[in-house]
Amino acid sequence: MLQFPKNLLLKKNLSILYFLALIKFILPFILQNHIYEPHRDEFLYLAEAHHMAWGYMEIPPLLSVFAWFSNLFGTGIFWIKFWPALFGAFTYIVIGKIIISLGGKTFALFLGVLPFIFGSYLRLQFLFQPNFLEVFFWTMIASSIVRYIQTEKNSWLYVLGVSAGLGMISKYSTAFFIVSLLLGLLLTPQRKVFFNKHLYFAAIIAFSIFLPTLLWEYNHHFPVMVHMKELQRTQLKYINPVSFLADQLLMNLPCVFTWIAGLYFIVFKKAGQKYKSFAWAYLFVILLLLYFHGKNYYSLGIYPVLFAFGAFHLEQFVKSYSRIWKFVFIIIPFALGIPLIQLLLPVAKPESLAAYYKAVHVEKVGFLKWEDQKYHALPQDFGDMLGWKEMTQKTAQAYSTLTEEEKKNSIIFCDNYGEAGAVNFYSKKYHLPEAYSDNASFLYWLPDSIHLVNVVMITDDKQEMEHSFIKDFSSAVLFDSVTNVYARERGTLIILLKGANEKMQEMFREKIKKDRDRFK
Repeated sequence: MLQFPKNLLLKKNLSILYFLALIKFILPFILQNHIYEPHRDEFLYLAEAHHMAWGYMEIPPLLSVFAWFSNLFGTGIFWIKFWPALFGAFTYIVIGKIIISLGGKTFALFLGVLPFIFGSYLRLQFLFQPNFLEVFFWTMIASSIVRYIQTEKNSWLYVLGVSAGLGMISKYSTAFFIVSLLLGLLLTPQRKVFFNKHLYFAAIIAFSIFLPTLLWEYNHHFPVMVHMKELQRTQLKYINPVSFLADQLLMNLPCVFTWIAGLYFIVFKKAGQKYKSFAWAYLFVILLLLYFHGKNYYSLGIYPVLFAFGAFHLEQFVKSYSRIWKFVFIIIPFALGIPLIQLLLPVAKPESLAAYYKAVHVEKVGFLKWEDQKYHALPQDFGDMLGWKEMTQKTAQAYSTLTEEEKKNSIIFCDNYGEAGAVNFYSKKYHLPEAYSDNASFLYWLPDSIHLVNVVMITDDKQEMEHSFIKDFSSAVLFDSVTNVYARERGTLIILLKGANEKMQEMFREKIKKDRDRFK
C-alpha cells in the first residue's frame, strides 16, 4: 500500500480541510433566497455599531466591531452575512485541526464538516447574531485545552486565556462553558493544570480583556440582569426540560451519531479518556442551561469538539470493522440533512416554503412554533426577515405628508428595536430622519430632551388608536399597516400624530424616565 511521507500527508489533510471550510463559507450565500431581508436582531446589532461602547443592554461589545465593518462596507446582505459565514468556516477549521491532531484523516475531516452543513449551525452561522462568535470561541477554548493535554505547551494556556476573554465579550453565556470545563478538569487527572502558574497568568489576560465590559455593566447598573429577567418573563418561562433535551437531538439530527460517538470515545475508549473533562463539561453545560431555562441553541457551542472526537473515532471504527460503514455514515447525514435545509435557511420564497411545511406536517416537530407559543406558516427567524422594506416605505409615505415646517418638530418613534433598526437601516433610501425607540439599547440613544409635537408612530399594538393618549394630539390618522402575511410584523401600524399638547409631552418625558429608571 502506498504510504505518504508524514509532512505530505499533513499538507494533503490541510488542503482538504481548507477546501471544505471554503465550501462551508460559500454555501449560505448560494442557498439564501434574495427576497429575504436582514433579520430583526441584525438591525439592532448593526445599529449598535453607530453607538460604539464597551457594552450594550443585550450583549457585550465584540459583535458591534464587526457590525462597524459591515456598515463601512455598505451594509449589503453579503457584508451582513459575511462575518457569521467566515466564523463558521473558522470554527470548522479549528475542529479540523483537532481531528488532525488526534490522527484523523480525510474521512474524519469530511465527517467533521457535515454537522455544519446539515445541522443547526447552518442557520446559526448565517445570522449576524452573537451566537456565531460564541460558538467559535467555545470551540477555541476547547481546542486550546485539547492541544495543551496533547503537548503540555504553556502557549496553549495563553490561547485559552485570550479565547475566554474574547468569548466573554462576545456573549456572557461563555461563562457557562468556562465554569463547566474547569469543573470537568477538576474531576479528571487533568486537574494537574491547576498547579501550572501559566493557567493563572492566562486567567489574568482573560479578565483584562473582559474588564472594560464588566466596568461598563457596573456603571450602567448591570442592564444584562434586567434583560435576562425580561427574557425569563416573556420567553424562557415557556421552555421545559423535556423539550430542551429533545431539541439537543433535533438540532443535530442528521449527525447526532457523530457527537454521541465523540462522547463514547472520551468516556469509554482508552485513547480518549484523557479528554474526559469534555464529557463532564457537556453534562454541566446542559444542567446549567436546564436550571436557568436556557434556549435550546444556547448549548450549541459545546458540540463542535464532540464532533471532532466523534469524527476521529468513527474513522477508526471504519478501519477496524468494515468500509461499508463509511457509506452509512455519509448517507445518513445527506438523507436526513438535505430536506432539513429548507427549515434551516430561507432557500425559497415564503409561499413556497409555507406550502412545503404544510405538506410534510412540519408543525408536528415544533419548528413552526414562535415565542408567542402559536404555530405559524414559517419559522420565526424567517418571519423576522420579512416586511421591513414595506414598513419603512409606508413610514416614508406618512412622513412625506408633513410640511417642511412640521418636519422640524417631528420624530419617528417605534415600539421595538426591529422597527427602529429597520427604519434607520433603510433611512437613506427613503430620505427619513433617525428613528427612535425606548426598546432595548435604543433607550440609551434617545436624546435627553425631545420636543415632541408631531410623531410618525410605528407600533405593533393593534389597539393603539384606542388608547387615551391619542386624544392629546390635535390630529391622529391611522396611515397604513404592514400587510405581508408571512412577516412577524404583519399588522404593525403606521400612525401619523400631529400637535401634541403639553400633557402629552410631559407624559412622554415621564415614560422615558420610567423606562430608564428600570436600569438604575
